Amino acid sequence: MFKVRDNEPDYAIIPNVEVPEKSQHGTPIQLADENSELFGKSLNINGDAEIGYNPNRYKQHGFHFTADNCIACHACESACSEKNDLPAHISFRSVGYVEGGTYPAYQRMNISMACNHCEDPVCLKGCPTRAYTKYAEYGAVLQDPDICFGCGYCTWVCPYNAPQLDLEKGQVSKCNMCVDRLEVGLKPACASACLGGALDFGIIESKPENRIQAKMEIPGFPTPGITRPNIRFQQTRSLPKEMTRPDTMPIRYTKEEAGQADFKVRVRHKGSESGKIKRGWNFKKLSSREDPLVFFTLISQGVIGAFLLLFLGPMFGLDMLSVESHPVTNKLMLVTLLVLEGFALGISTMHLGKPHRFYRAFNNLRYSPVSREVASLAVFYTMLGGYTVTTIGLFNWLPHGVVSFLSGLFGWLAVISGPVALYAMHKIYRIKARPFWNHWQVLTSFYGTMFTLGALWVGLVFSAVLLYEGSGISELMMPMAWLMVFGLVLEGIGLFFHARYLEKCGNEAAASHWVQRTTFGYTYVVRNIGLGVSLFAALAGAVVCSGEGIAGFSAWLLLGFVIMATMLVGRALFYVLVIPTTMPGAFFWRNTGFQEQARESGLAEMPQVGVLPHEHYQEEALARAAKELKEDLQTIKKQGLVKSLEQLKENMQLVIKNCFS
Repeated sequence: MFKVRDNEPDYAIIPNVEVPEKSQHGTPIQLADENSELFGKSLNINGDAEIGYNPNRYKQHGFHFTADNCIACHACESACSEKNDLPAHISFRSVGYVEGGTYPAYQRMNISMACNHCEDPVCLKGCPTRAYTKYAEYGAVLQDPDICFGCGYCTWVCPYNAPQLDLEKGQVSKCNMCVDRLEVGLKPACASACLGGALDFGIIESKPENRIQAKMEIPGFPTPGITRPNIRFQQTRSLPKEMTRPDTMPIRYTKEEAGQADFKVRVRHKGSESGKIKRGWNFKKLSSREDPLVFFTLISQGVIGAFLLLFLGPMFGLDMLSVESHPVTNKLMLVTLLVLEGFALGISTMHLGKPHRFYRAFNNLRYSPVSREVASLAVFYTMLGGYTVTTIGLFNWLPHGVVSFLSGLFGWLAVISGPVALYAMHKIYRIKARPFWNHWQVLTSFYGTMFTLGALWVGLVFSAVLLYEGSGISELMMPMAWLMVFGLVLEGIGLFFHARYLEKCGNEAAASHWVQRTTFGYTYVVRNIGLGVSLFAALAGAVVCSGEGIAGFSAWLLLGFVIMATMLVGRALFYVLVIPTTMPGAFFWRNTGFQEQARESGLAEMPQVGVLPHEHYQEEALARAAKELKEDLQTIKKQGLVKSLEQLKENMQLVIKNCFS
């Protein structure tokens, strides 16, 4: 238990006050009673089995922030970091600000924010490893870093950037509400350390002394409807009609009507002069931590599309794709697809902070879209493997009827599970906290890529074989071209309506579109041109002439290069353009622009700056994984399991030897 000082000041003690039965969200504040199975359990803090004496232990608690009082002293940050022994680049609580007006009427409003221990925690539902738990005790949402394998999905879905991904440790951690202090009736360290009386804590809906407001919104705070957060605000001072962020996010908050109380998120058109848009290429900025996901998604979608063609094509008149017509090519193509998808699944683990813990992705099938994607892709990959091994003859020692039945079963299950896996993959990105992704265009893009790349890969491989045999390629490439046209049209329709949606919505999604048209303006235009050229060329090949001989094959090969380059750039843009509904940062702290400058100038080499020298930690992740595996093996060795396994191996070898002799 946390040790209470004899002279603990009154401002550090949680007051025992009367509160309503329900919160402003309409949910009960009392989370458990004496008849509940959740009642009377220990939180086992630091291995202590005792139960705290807080009389309101089973009521939802939360923070109260009075923006008028915050002086941006960062005492709350310091107290939190000291208590949790955090490195300089990680902070569970951070102080940002928004500013507006002009001299001498310039105004600044500071905001202190940490985890809001929401009533509907999207981090909990999104986490594939089930590292999060919503407790009846204080309503705290706690996270176990040891269970986390560092996918960072909770950092995607949280609107308040509360979970912190530590790239050095390869895991996420966050505010734990200081439950050890709550157990003995003390406020969290951050609230106790606040100098200006801005940050307070208690049972939710209880206003601190001398407070008149308990609002759920404040300028810069994302809509509470996403997670129903347990934080309340007071902000009584009048503010300018427009407030901007000091970080590089192209976002402003405006009151667009007289007397309007709430601020709306709008685009801040940085760098524009007289309405002109300054475009750039910025190819270097296309690279991000999500690079492994760029290749993983494209390869997986292409593999699924190619397999569907190999399996279903002969049923629709494409006999040249059947194993009877081209047994060697068909089997080699299946093996290649299996290897490609295995490679894709392998590089997807490079997105994890702890790649060797990938198996934990199956832990939350009930809620997490990540778990469902991994599970559905695992089913597809297993069925693809089963179909491949039965087709290439590895099970020919079984009766022909059994092999034929197994091959058909595996094939049809792969046909079903492949598109289902892509649907599950698209659900990962339908996130309210990332409006740029939260559009049906993600689905049309993923399925469009499936048709386009699947037809392209199958068409090129079998065209090369037909060309080698001296046969024409028109009969094959014309239907492949129509499939590519369908996939490209699907992609184009989604992008067209997505752009219209981005222009109209006016929030972070519109800001993403602004970055798309400015920072990556030329890259965006070239991607669209590449998509149009690919569509026109594929349509010409399908309708007019698909081409024959070396010249025709070379044309298709060139088109394939254009399509692959276009999709690679488009998928990279998909990941780097997204602007989340995060809280405002400061000029130096939580500012991506400053972080980039610090890395380029070498300032990030100083640990006290709070910026890691670089973002890509794949090599470090592998080294860390190897170290942890070595430690696991040492633990097993100490427990005597290695000796048992060696003995088991010797016994199995002896049994096999006796059987064959």
